[in-house]
Amino acid sequence: MSGYTVEALGSVVVPVAVVTDSTAYLPAGLAAQRGIRVVPLEVRLGDRTGRDGTDIGPAELVTALADKTLAVHTSRPTPAAFEAVYREALDAGATGVVSVHLSRELSGTWDAARLAAEEVGPDRVRIVDSRAVAMGLGYAVLAACDAADAGAGGADVEDAAADVASRCRVFFSVDNLERLRRGGRIGAAAALFGTALAVKPLLHLAEGRIMPLEKVRTSARAAQRLLDLAVAAAGEGADLAVHHLGAAARAEELAATLRERLPSAARLLVSEVGAVIGAHAGQGLLGIVVVPRRSGPDAADDAAPAEH
Repeated sequence: MSGYTVEALGSVVVPVAVVTDSTAYLPAGLAAQRGIRVVPLEVRLGDRTGRDGTDIGPAELVTALADKTLAVHTSRPTPAAFEAVYREALDAGATGVVSVHLSRELSGTWDAARLAAEEVGPDRVRIVDSRAVAMGLGYAVLAACDAADAGAGGADVEDAAADVASRCRVFFSVDNLERLRRGGRIGAAAALFGTALAVKPLLHLAEGRIMPLEKVRTSARAAQRLLDLAVAAAGEGADLAVHHLGAAARAEELAATLRERLPSAARLLVSEVGAVIGAHAGQGLLGIVVVPRRSGPDAADDAAPAEH
């Protein structure tokens, strides 16, 4: 647990504090257990605005998405919100702060954190772009916590998060690309990739951006290809996570098959994404996060896309 370590002389030292945002979608209670400070993004459902994961969760989002007349929007935290958290951590005795966030290509959250770090002091606060989201971000955050708990300084905690982020692969399928297009998370040309009738688009994150990967004809085939891509990317072993929005049964089936095909997986988590990611992906999202072991094969080579 991220908290306090005691030096030989008996003085109590608070280690480097780890901060992230609400799109990490860590398992319930884990952030509090590990001492991770979470700054929530905001979600607006019509006239109602709330904090992702605190005021508005996936169930409320699914209901909102079903109402075609209701506008759904998301926004980054303010720099002031980050600054307050950083100062709180430092005032509590932390030797520094490492703040790890979703891809800057998908949100202004990283930039808000950067602006806050400049106010507090870039020598005291380090900002990491995970180039990922969900547990792709979450596993980088947990690596930072592990390093902080081991007594590492700010630079080494930052490196630990960046190392996991560099190995992370994120594969996912959506029912269609319209919400991603309208939210500016995928370009108009790329959105044409999934417009054909009865086509299920598969996507991945590449350099922090959402990119088309394959297109298949059925939801069953999409799930099968996600499995194949994840197994190839995992190599000899990996940390894994299965995410969904309004597709719990399909996610559990996917996880069960992954356990069979990858018995050497270190961790395999299953969770529903929150309102921010769900607002852009839409109901029916199904995804797999893979963080291969450092000694494993190059996941990019093993998971080459194919047309189906």
